[in-house]
Amino acid sequence: MSDTPFRNNQMPAQDEQAGAAGKQRQPEKHHDNTDQPLTDGYTDTVAGQQEQLRQTVSVSRSTSNETPVLELPVGAIVLLMGASNSGKTTWLRQQVDQGILQPDEIVSSDRFREMISGLEHLDWHRSSRDESEVLYQQYHLISDRAFRIMEEVVQARCRLNQITWIDATNLQERDRATYVDMGRRLHVPVLIVALDVPEKVLLERDRERKHPRGRDRIKQHYRNFRSQMYSLKKEGFQQVHLLRPQQLAALQIIRLPHPLLRNIGAGIDVIGDIHGCYEEMLELIQQLGYVADETGIYRHADGRLLVSVGDVMSRGPRSLDTMRFWQRQLAAGQGLMVDSNHGWKVARYLQGRQVKMAHGDELFVAELEHYEQEHGKDALEQLKQQFCDMLLAAPSHLIFTSNGVNCVVVTHAGIRDHYIGKQSNRISDYCRYGETVASQDSDKPIRMDWFNEHESGELIIWGHDPRLQPTIVNRTINIDQGVVFGGQLTAYRYPEQSFVAVDAKQDYAADPDSPLIRWRKRRFAAPDLGQFIQGYSVLTDSYGEIGVRAEFVKAAIDTTSHYTVPLEELVYIPPTMAPPNVSSLPDYLEHPAEALQSYRSRHVQRVVAQKKHMGSRAIVLLFRSEQAAVPYIGRSLHGSIYTRTGRAFFQPQLEREVLEQLRHDLEQAGYFDRYQTDMVLLDAEIVPWNLKARELIASQYAHVAEAALHDRQTILEALKVAEQQGRPVQEWMEECTERLDHAHVFAEAFQAYCWDTDGMEGIRIAPFHVLAHQHSSFMDREHVWHMEHTKELAACSKLLMETEYMVVELDEESDDEQRLIDWWTRITEEGHEGLVIKPEHMTMHEGGRLIQPAIKVRGRKYLHIIYGMDYLQPDNLKRLKQRKTRKKERHALMEFALGIESVTRFVRREPLERMHECVLAALALEADAVDPRL
Repeated sequence: MSDTPFRNNQMPAQDEQAGAAGKQRQPEKHHDNTDQPLTDGYTDTVAGQQEQLRQTVSVSRSTSNETPVLELPVGAIVLLMGASNSGKTTWLRQQVDQGILQPDEIVSSDRFREMISGLEHLDWHRSSRDESEVLYQQYHLISDRAFRIMEEVVQARCRLNQITWIDATNLQERDRATYVDMGRRLHVPVLIVALDVPEKVLLERDRERKHPRGRDRIKQHYRNFRSQMYSLKKEGFQQVHLLRPQQLAALQIIRLPHPLLRNIGAGIDVIGDIHGCYEEMLELIQQLGYVADETGIYRHADGRLLVSVGDVMSRGPRSLDTMRFWQRQLAAGQGLMVDSNHGWKVARYLQGRQVKMAHGDELFVAELEHYEQEHGKDALEQLKQQFCDMLLAAPSHLIFTSNGVNCVVVTHAGIRDHYIGKQSNRISDYCRYGETVASQDSDKPIRMDWFNEHESGELIIWGHDPRLQPTIVNRTINIDQGVVFGGQLTAYRYPEQSFVAVDAKQDYAADPDSPLIRWRKRRFAAPDLGQFIQGYSVLTDSYGEIGVRAEFVKAAIDTTSHYTVPLEELVYIPPTMAPPNVSSLPDYLEHPAEALQSYRSRHVQRVVAQKKHMGSRAIVLLFRSEQAAVPYIGRSLHGSIYTRTGRAFFQPQLEREVLEQLRHDLEQAGYFDRYQTDMVLLDAEIVPWNLKARELIASQYAHVAEAALHDRQTILEALKVAEQQGRPVQEWMEECTERLDHAHVFAEAFQAYCWDTDGMEGIRIAPFHVLAHQHSSFMDREHVWHMEHTKELAACSKLLMETEYMVVELDEESDDEQRLIDWWTRITEEGHEGLVIKPEHMTMHEGGRLIQPAIKVRGRKYLHIIYGMDYLQPDNLKRLKQRKTRKKERHALMEFALGIESVTRFVRREPLERMHECVLAALALEADAVDPRL
């Protein structure tokens, strides 16, 4: 009798975590088996995914002279089957003692029964009838609970792709079926080692046990085993081993290496879908630094490796050459390739299967026919076999590791987290086609956003779904930019985390409904918030990957949903600026010397200092005409003016007047014609300050100043009376006089930035960055270019004002630094806010790290507004000099990089979703708490 005769073994049969969605994913009808999963019953083997008609089962029945071998794959369930006393537990313990198996790899039914009941053994046979019934039912209950818990443990290990040995009798087919179903559902192979021990030996061993199982029970076990041992190969096991005692003692266990793991080595260059675009492929590979040797194999001097996401053939003009290239690279160990939908279809065609070659695959067939005409049938058959072997050997996905940690996963169309590192029919199918459902209105399947659910941390690089630009969502990167449709061929470099791309020489597919055309048509479609809501990352050229956490994303989504200008107008969020290190001078919190030293320490040789206008930061998006806005925002509009948090700067009527005046002035000055642009994007300050801060000034600064002046004046007058009466209050009077002076400075400081306006009268816009024109972004220009260009703009319109600046050479022999300090001291004592000091170029790096794009140095008077009217008192100043600025500095760098990305994408007219991910990330960073005084 089995140890588990009474438990309920019903388990769900469908794929875990797929449920109804897993069933829905299978299209209702198959229009073309290139873009949809195949369901013809083919099966992949673990080692090479060779497609065969039946599942391969290894059945070993070694002779007494042979050393039996068990090849143990990574991640598997291994059932031990045998009657009580067959030696399963003893043998497993020996393997652990020898270091062959690990203790955590063994799950024992006896151990779980003991764990939940505290009983090592329960014998009901020698009790009275009533007692026996009670003990029997207790045993039933304990076994049922023990096996349920044990199965949960095994399932958890399977999800983590761990090896698990099941130490139980497993004599009932329904018990074994539980684990076969589990392995199928969780995509791990299930092996069985059946111990064929003579009945006589079993009985002898039972008599020697502390708690014998009994003669009848052992005989029943033995009969069950003998009746089922030869039918095991029909139950779905990947390997079946029938072993006698002496063979078990000699069994050699060989742990197979993980077939999907590769070390990252010197780095990889992952190339997107090539589709027979051979010339573009060679151009890209050469740009990546690979050079052909005398045999035609492309190698990199640093030992880097080329990796293909598949679909190297079909649709394009030179599939044959592309296939031969990859066949040579793979054979030489200089390349890797994963399985793909076109690759799978072509492989089956090359096998002689009945496959409809359409959707560009017929072009590959035509190339093969032409090859046969030139080289003959024998040469063609040899070539087809080479291609077939290469395609069938391609794994569903590859995992690249660094220091033993999974860093990068490369797959064709997508992968679920719990599929990573495993192989099965379903996983191969998913990696080829991704998540799809049948469309009711088209013969093309609808692709689902599988990447929204990615949480396991690896960077997943994939293709299959052509998009205008590389798309980064939730640590997944799509690098299929539709080269065959006239787009680009993209490579992603790791660990550099950078892109390299070449333009297609033409639209080879000439498809009027190509994916790129469909992307352009839905350019202004609302972003899919599902891919952002749980947190996401943006990969930037200047900073690298920038991640934002879910709680801040949700706050930013709330802002953009309720308060900002329409998303299509929200093209750029200006970055915050970092303050300098605290001043070493006793009476200063901030001073230009620290900002200059910071840049000098980063080997910056020249900086540009700009006068900071005390106004409100604003972005001005201006179009030459309302119709000129359509290609950029999808509708007619003169432009938009909004704050650094995305809110409209002016009331609608005043905004229209300001934009119309700017458009008229620039048109009259010939600006649009001179620069051949229909659009200009400016980063600016708009003065006076009270335009946006009127309520803040009235409710806070004015009241505080009035109260402080009244209070301190009253106290000082009272002290003067006391002094006249001969009381010793001189020291107190000096303190109050100083505090009254502070109050006067405070009141004068904020009032200097405020004046009355009437409509547009009194409003001035001070641009300091010309971010973009119609055809180009200017984020890579020198700051002097920007300052001179804003001077030109100021000459075009009375609404615009020039920003003063100074170029400073960071040279010990130059007196520029002192001239800058003198200028800063003069203007700040006159009541101006201060200076913004920037490196020579907008974007500069040192040691691979982005240098702060701007450091604001505020004057002593202005800082009364920020830190309070008495901040300069020694105790207060000492405390303020302990301020922490690292987080502010980090945010300034990340927001700057996001701004560059969003402007670049806007100029390239990328989909709204691509710009929005940058803007949303910048707003999310602003939601992360940082000392607002910095």
